[in-house]
Amino acid sequence: MNDTVSTATSAKPRHTAPPPVERVAALRWMRENLFNSPINSMITVILVLALVFALPDFVQWALFQSVWTGDHEACRAATGACWAVVGEKHRPMLFGVYPFEEHWRLILALIVYLSVIAATLTPAFWKIKILVPMWVLNLAISLTLMWGGVFGLKPIETSQWGGLPLTMVLFTGTVVFGSPLAVLLALGRRSHLPGIKSVCVVLIESLRGVPLITILFVAVNVFPLFLPEGLELDKLLRVMAGMAIFFACYQAEVIRGGLQAVPRGQIEAAEALGLSYWQLMRRIVLPQALRICLPGLVNHIIAAFKNTSFVLIIGLFDILTATTAVMEDPVWRIFFVEAYLFVAVIYFCFCFALSKYSQLVERWLSEGRRF
Repeated sequence: MNDTVSTATSAKPRHTAPPPVERVAALRWMRENLFNSPINSMITVILVLALVFALPDFVQWALFQSVWTGDHEACRAATGACWAVVGEKHRPMLFGVYPFEEHWRLILALIVYLSVIAATLTPAFWKIKILVPMWVLNLAISLTLMWGGVFGLKPIETSQWGGLPLTMVLFTGTVVFGSPLAVLLALGRRSHLPGIKSVCVVLIESLRGVPLITILFVAVNVFPLFLPEGLELDKLLRVMAGMAIFFACYQAEVIRGGLQAVPRGQIEAAEALGLSYWQLMRRIVLPQALRICLPGLVNHIIAAFKNTSFVLIIGLFDILTATTAVMEDPVWRIFFVEAYLFVAVIYFCFCFALSKYSQLVERWLSEGRRF
């Protein structure tokens, strides 16, 4: 009896301590990442010396000798940076030629847009029945606020849209409409049907072989010539369509690489189970392919955000073009460095956040996998 009790007691699971967390000493980290080869060591030393010589002067200029408030006279008398130009010109820099008294609509639209972006990046909202209605409502509210013409809002033509809201609209349209098209193009290029494969190959190689500026010129100046008389599409819509197709062609090649990396055995096993082509792609192939090529996908998404600055050649004022126009003011022109640094910080914050988020998603997707 006692033996049975002791056996049962010993069979109970014991609470074990969690695995120890590896602690990497600072010197070991530096040796493995900064001084692991002669070339890396030389580059590290050069960068450290450059920081030692340049950083103190930059900090003095940017922080301790700078002017944060005041007029242009105070800036001219200072020996450091003039950040007062940002406070003086931030509205036209951020909102372009949009009517000044209607800027509250753009601010509200940005709040709604960024809130939906934050929700979209949260795993709790990664459900079609949540994401689709949320984005439809987001687009409806944002476009209503920016366009106007209803609910007593003054109508504003798209030619007057500008600054950061225009950048976000172009970027969102490019990614949202270009990503599904990229998947279809990648699948079409790997199709066994000669007609579909030929069309996808010609489209991808043709658009990847020309610069984005050419695509924008065609969308704005050439495409309207093929429309029936009396029918005219908005210029912003044509630009967004051209950028989305250009983006899709580059993303399609990244996705095609991911598709080719999926083991053939998994496809054969799924076919043996009787899955249709679209079931095979949706349940087996595409999830693995997109996970494999996630870094490349994010790289092109970041490039799409920066490519919105090309719209300056067709008369649209994104945040960079709006800043360039604002700095034509002869009173503040000499402080253009501070203005462009402000814009650079906005670009950097968005791109860096997107890059770090992609690394977080990679870790989420890697949990539970056996290598």
